[in-house]
Amino acid sequence: MKAAFYTLGCKVNQYETQAMRELFEAAGYETVDFSERADVYVINTCTVTQTADKKSRQMISRAKELSPDGKVVVTGCYAQRASDEILKLGGVDLVIGTAQRDRIVEMTEKLIFEPELPHAYVVPAAGRRFEDISATREGRTRAYLKIQDGCDRFCTYCIIPYVRGNVRSRTLASIRRETEAIAEGGFKEIVLTGIHLMSYGKDFRDGTGLMEAIDVVSGVDGIERIRLGSLEPQLMTRETIEALAANGRLCRQFHLSLQSGSKTVLERMKRRYTPQEYERCVEMLREAMPECAITTDIIAGFAGETEQEFNETLEFAEKIGFSRIHVFPYSRREGTVAYGMAGQLSNAVKQERARRLIELQNELERQYLERQIGKTHGVLFETYENGVLHGHTDTYLGVNVLEPDGDEYINKIISVRINGIDGANLMGNIDNKQEET
Repeated sequence: MKAAFYTLGCKVNQYETQAMRELFEAAGYETVDFSERADVYVINTCTVTQTADKKSRQMISRAKELSPDGKVVVTGCYAQRASDEILKLGGVDLVIGTAQRDRIVEMTEKLIFEPELPHAYVVPAAGRRFEDISATREGRTRAYLKIQDGCDRFCTYCIIPYVRGNVRSRTLASIRRETEAIAEGGFKEIVLTGIHLMSYGKDFRDGTGLMEAIDVVSGVDGIERIRLGSLEPQLMTRETIEALAANGRLCRQFHLSLQSGSKTVLERMKRRYTPQEYERCVEMLREAMPECAITTDIIAGFAGETEQEFNETLEFAEKIGFSRIHVFPYSRREGTVAYGMAGQLSNAVKQERARRLIELQNELERQYLERQIGKTHGVLFETYENGVLHGHTDTYLGVNVLEPDGDEYINKIISVRINGIDGANLMGNIDNKQEET
């Protein structure tokens, strides 16, 4: 039996797809590329935007074209939000939403051998436990570890709290076990991820928080880098930042979700911080870790956003000097507060504002890359193809190095002196060919 997988959306979705892939492999399935004929197609969906919904529907159709007799299993956030809508598309055999992924093989095989079973098995989002599923990938340098799920922030534009449910966290004991397994697999970098990472431990109600999770990972030999997923600026205290700076394994890249640089837009979004509070968080990070990379998300054309408010966002983003901005035109999500807000903008206006933000992002990224020329960075090398080594700095900048004997550097952190820019990547030379310690 062959199984194929397709993932849309965030790093959490990617982690969960890999966990499901490994469950199928453990059950004896051969996993193949999604473009190949398979007996089972698993599509892990996203529903953050209308585009994500559309792409999910396209991949469902694609699966049936590839293998008319194959079983199509749809999971993830879109499946949780609109299971009936998905079943009406035709060609879908099983919908299981954002829970019960630990039982996906069992449910799929019941579907194969007992086709009269119901096609939808969507558990309500509220009151869930943390699904303690594992995901690694052999032959790579970076591993993801999902330590948190769910969100209770209810930003007015976001559907995720409704489809992911309550905040729930992986236990510290489980985090240690998974980290030890990742280290034994030879991975040098671990990325801690979650739907709302700063809420880690909130459900334990015993004072356990993200710093305790980081400390557990730091205590495992073999892990040389710890990278964090998206963080909330208003929850980053000076004490937390100083503790992060003191951790020699922590990567100096911080993804602080902004969404808007306008105070009034942030209020309508219910983001719980002001531009000034955001800026102070960035200042503290840069005081503690100079030249750290600050990346972010910005929504273009939120409901009621005026030209003045949009210009405030442009000016604020330029003032902060992000190393990278992920730009998203606002997408209305039925079921959210913002869906019914007055002042909805046309797609043309949203796309135009997104274009201007992307222009700014490109300029800010170029400026940040140029500042690295002449500096030396530790680079974790991941691939070697056609005489070119490729890896990332701890600030998550891509680096290319021409090296005739590059295989020996894979999965090692090597000092590289930066001497130029190659598109979105840096270029450099290995510095004395010494592995960083």
